[in-house]
Parts: sequence; structure tokens; C-alpha cells
Amino acid sequence: MSMFLDQVTIDVKAGKGGDGMVAFRREKYVPDGGPAGGDGGRGGDVILVVNEGLRTLMDFRFNRHFKATPGENGMSKGMHGRGAEDTYVKVPPGTTVRDAETGVLLGDLVTEGQTLVVAHGGRGGRGNTRFASPRNPAPELAENGEPGQERKIELELKVLADVGLVGFPSVGKSTLLSVISSARPKIGAYHFTTLVPNLGMVTTSDGRSFAVADLPGLIEGASQGVGLGTQFLRHIERTRVILHVIDMSGMEGRDPYDDYLAINKELESHNLRLLERPQIIVANKMDMPESAENLKQFKEKLQLLKTDEFANDIPIFPISAVSKNGLQALLNATADLLETTPEFPLYDEEMEEDVVHYGYQSDTPEFEITREPDATWVLSGDKIEKLFQMTNFAHDETVMRFARQLRGLGVDEALRARGAKDGDIVRIGNFEFEFVE
Repeated sequence: MSMFLDQVTIDVKAGKGGDGMVAFRREKYVPDGGPAGGDGGRGGDVILVVNEGLRTLMDFRFNRHFKATPGENGMSKGMHGRGAEDTYVKVPPGTTVRDAETGVLLGDLVTEGQTLVVAHGGRGGRGNTRFASPRNPAPELAENGEPGQERKIELELKVLADVGLVGFPSVGKSTLLSVISSARPKIGAYHFTTLVPNLGMVTTSDGRSFAVADLPGLIEGASQGVGLGTQFLRHIERTRVILHVIDMSGMEGRDPYDDYLAINKELESHNLRLLERPQIIVANKMDMPESAENLKQFKEKLQLLKTDEFANDIPIFPISAVSKNGLQALLNATADLLETTPEFPLYDEEMEEDVVHYGYQSDTPEFEITREPDATWVLSGDKIEKLFQMTNFAHDETVMRFARQLRGLGVDEALRARGAKDGDIVRIGNFEFEFVE
């Protein structure tokens, strides 16, 4: 079972194909110019593409609709419309894509630059030039462009927290998390503990984003052997940077420096190799009266501690989660540190298997017939509605062609079998016609 899911549903709509044109040559010395209507161009696809710079699905919280441009309509003089550009939407590596309505897995996007077409553009309608035949040399017949595919898709990213918050309860970790992050991803429920890890997605002022997890009383619990489940611990193994939050006000009657040593001791006894992670000390509650003096003493003690283990200077960021002072500096420094810290290898990474359906078989019949209370027959179904949308009802010939297409699909027989009589009204969408035996 995976830990945190960052999940978002977006709407994608591919471009409609351009309409075909009905036109004739009108030149001075050509008495009856033949057909000269061009075809419409194809509509643009909507394509997801992996971009390694993204770590979260934050960007989709503000923009959930993606539309590709339609193809250009056909023109006279046999000029075809231009095909539209495709629309590319960037997603982070590790994004799973599903059709939100059917739940079918459309793809797993893993490697940089990998793409997945999630909505296909409509094909352009054919102009009347295409319908000329010896029997009908000047057809008033053209198709409308095919509508672009439209669907809701669900993006899901298994988020591994990049940053872990450690510190005693009441040092203000949850306040800090609620202030710096806006998204609340779905969090798996753990049967083995009442502790729910808080997780937040954070975006810095210069647009970098990362995930921060509060590693709550976890630490006190786990080193006393309270079963936290390997799932959880494995997750902490993934954190690359530790933010060590310390209450500098000493309000609870504890010494900030002793707290610091105690938590590091916890990390060590945990044998999670957590001390190998770069740490940033977050001196919180700097808005309290005693804090400045305590911070000064804390820094002096830290200097004395500089043994070989602590040879590296641990940066200290004074902040106040409540008044939001010092937060941007802290977040930017964290993002910088993440960029230079490698991912820590995992001992066992079990892969979750899921079946990907590329393309899909349709079991749906091509049309359905229902009967309204007023005895009108109603035709519905994707195939029929698409033909309907591609028919240009301004020209009789096109309408006749539509009738032939319906007959070809077996609509007439089906209506007859259901008991339709000569003169009955049949409706498709908002278009009505009479059933003719």
C-alpha cells in the first residue's frame, strides 16, 4: 500500500476537426466549375509529458481544464484547413493516469519526456471535392469536423516526503506545516497506530515545490518498540532533509539545547540512518520574549559541541510560524538543500502492479433506441451522435448521405423490429425526421 497520494482530477478536451467546405470553381472561362471545397484540418490532441522538474501535482490545483485548439475549416479553391498544434501538459515522473469515469488505467508516466495522448483530436471534415463522382460531378456535400475527444482523467502521484519535520510535541510542527503548505493530499490510514502523519505540499516563492511530512511522536514511539509498521519507517527512510524544529521560547520549562540532543539521540537509536541526512535547525517561536536570549545560548552550546561528528555547520533559521516571519528564507534554503542531496536508496522497493490498457475495446453497441412518452423514437449512442455532429444539415445531399449511413448501421431494421411505422417521428439530439418505410 502506498503512503501518500497527491491526487487531482482534470478535464481534457481535444480540438474538433475543421469543417469541410462546399464550394465551386467560379472562373471566368469555366462555364460550370467543378467542386472546389477543401477539407478541414485535424484538431489538436491533448498529450501529457513527463517533466523531471516537477515533484508534485501542485500546478493542477489552480488549472484543471486543458483544451487543444480546433483544426482550421476547409476553404474554397480546394484549400485544406491547417491541422492544429497539440497541447502538451507537464506532469511529474511517477504519475499514474486513469479515466475518471471508468477507472481504466491509461498509463504510467515514469521517464523524462515520456508522453501519453489522453484525448485525440477530431479528424477534419471532407470538403465537397472529395465527394465528386461520375454520377454526381458537382456534389453539395461536405462533412463537419469530428468532435475532439473529451474526458475527465485522474492523475495520481505517490508522494514521497522529501522533507521530514522532527521535534518534541508542542514545538509548533503542525502549526508550521499548516502555514507553509496549502495542499492536503490523501493519506493512507494506518491500522497499527493512531498517529496520522501530516503531509503538506509546499511551494517556494520561486516556484519550486516539495513534500513535507511531520514525523509525529513517531520517533518517541518507535524507539520504545511501539509497532509503527515498516511501511511508515520505510517512508521516513526516503526523507532527504530533516528540519529539526525547536521551541526557542523554553516556555514548557525545557531547555532548547537539551531537546535538540534528545531528539538526535532518538534519531540515532532508531538506527534509521537519519543522522546522515542534512539537517536544518528551525528556531521557532521567535516572537516570544525569552527566545532571542535562548537562541544566543543555544548557538554557543552548539559551538562547544563541535566534535568530529558535528564538524559540519548546521544552519539555524529563526522563524515564527505564528507571525510567518522568516519562512521564505527557510523554504528556499530547504529547496536548495534538496537539490544537492541525493535520494537515499531503499532496501526493498516493492512495485505495485497494475494493468495498463492501451487503446480500449468497445463493447458498447453502436446505437440505442428509446421511446419517449409522446411516441417519438430517440436514437442515441456515440457512433450515431458523432455522425450527426459531422453532418452539415444545410445541404440536402449531406442529409441524404446521413440517412444512408444510418441505414448502413442497421438503424432502419432496428426501428422496424421495435415496431416503428411509416410517418413516426425519430429524433437524434435536437434533429427530428420522419421514419419512412
